[in-house]
Amino acid sequence: MERTKNKKTDSQILHTLASELMGRNALALSLGMSYGGDRDIYQALGYPLKLEFKDFAARYIRQDIAKAIIDRPVKATWQGPLELVEPDIPEDTTFEKTWEELNRTLGIKGRLSRLDRLTSIGRYGVLLLGMSDVKRQEHWATPIKDGSKLVYLKPFGEKSAQMKTWVSNPNDPRFGKPALYTIEIADIASGSSAFVDVHYSRVIHITQDPLESEIYGTPVLESVYNRIMDLEKIVGGDAEMFWRGARPGFEGKVDPEYQMTEAMKEELKDQITEYENNLRRILVNEGVDLKALAQQIADPTTHVDAQLTMVSAVTGIPKRVLSGSERGELSSAQDSSEWKDYVQARRDDHAEPNIVRVLVDRLIELGVLPIPADGYTVKWRDLYSLSEKAKVEVGKGRANALREYTYSPMSEAVVPPDAFLEFFLGLTKEQITLIQSMRDKVISEEELTKAIMEGVNPPEPPAPKIPTGKPVPTKKLVKAA
Repeated sequence: MERTKNKKTDSQILHTLASELMGRNALALSLGMSYGGDRDIYQALGYPLKLEFKDFAARYIRQDIAKAIIDRPVKATWQGPLELVEPDIPEDTTFEKTWEELNRTLGIKGRLSRLDRLTSIGRYGVLLLGMSDVKRQEHWATPIKDGSKLVYLKPFGEKSAQMKTWVSNPNDPRFGKPALYTIEIADIASGSSAFVDVHYSRVIHITQDPLESEIYGTPVLESVYNRIMDLEKIVGGDAEMFWRGARPGFEGKVDPEYQMTEAMKEELKDQITEYENNLRRILVNEGVDLKALAQQIADPTTHVDAQLTMVSAVTGIPKRVLSGSERGELSSAQDSSEWKDYVQARRDDHAEPNIVRVLVDRLIELGVLPIPADGYTVKWRDLYSLSEKAKVEVGKGRANALREYTYSPMSEAVVPPDAFLEFFLGLTKEQITLIQSMRDKVISEEELTKAIMEGVNPPEPPAPKIPTGKPVPTKKLVKAA
């Protein structure tokens, strides 16, 4: 729908947005205040009161832990193929084939992953739909024409995609949402950029963890910003402490009965300077007793762990994942399970409904994707599937258990075979049924082969049951003349 030109309503929308921002600023000013305003903890500890996109982006680019907080959930969320399937249809459908081709040629999954990261850094992110109906720059500000083809997708963050105007018609379903965006498109070849007004129909607007607003979400680093600043102080202070403490310097005591001339003092200073710059390893002097100061180096591990604990508590990311030890011998089964649950919840609650389905539904609406016959399902890589090494270990354990079970003559009297398969080997009902079917088939083939070799009729298999209750006649093998 088009935006109506109602200045009064536009003013109300702008006032609402301004009030929201003012409310956030007022809240920021009250942070850290105690004792009736006499003590400002934030000021004392150096925490900024007002945070903007540039603050989060700078931390993401330069600080290791900030990048890990954003990248690791996003990369885990989008790992593996991203497929769209129509349920209950065994053969590949036109919808599935079209999506697969678009994903392959346009790299959709990779761009959605980038969009997810940009959205996590700021309050929102947008995905620009590059359609074939744009011939000149002014065409960006018009609605997409019917029959246009999707040429490319390009993600932008909050800084590069500013909201310019809003839908002001109260009867419009998009009331209060952006009508036009101003997007900064960089020209890498020339090193310049251009600002283009873009109609909302050409943009997918994504937010994460929104509260009252539908167009602004919550930056991932906002709630842990103080903690990552503390980590910077601890880790940086530890490096500085080691740098200074590893070679703390010397203390010189001059013999009270010794008189140093100015030339001797300058000579001693030159020797010390050369020593500090690795140009000399021996100091030659008289009348001065030089002693190296004791090293003073503390272990920051406990302090770093305390900050990581707080970050993990807020973000839900296990500490082992944050610290990069989720692989190898240091990993734990509990951390691995919690991490998989976290990623699966992120897929179910954010990535699929807020990103994938929003894009796919828009492409179906534009005719880029055909309409599925009975809806579609987003198929992700199974996070809980066992690795090849784990499968081998499980197989070895089951084989050992089965061997012990079959070697014991009284095992079947105590535990029936089906119960053993289900409760001791952990097989499902379907797996047990399949095993029994395969076993019966092997036995039947062995009996048939034996009968042919001996030239006799094999035993008749039990007659299968049919709805009428009458047995189905079976054929007997007749010995060849």
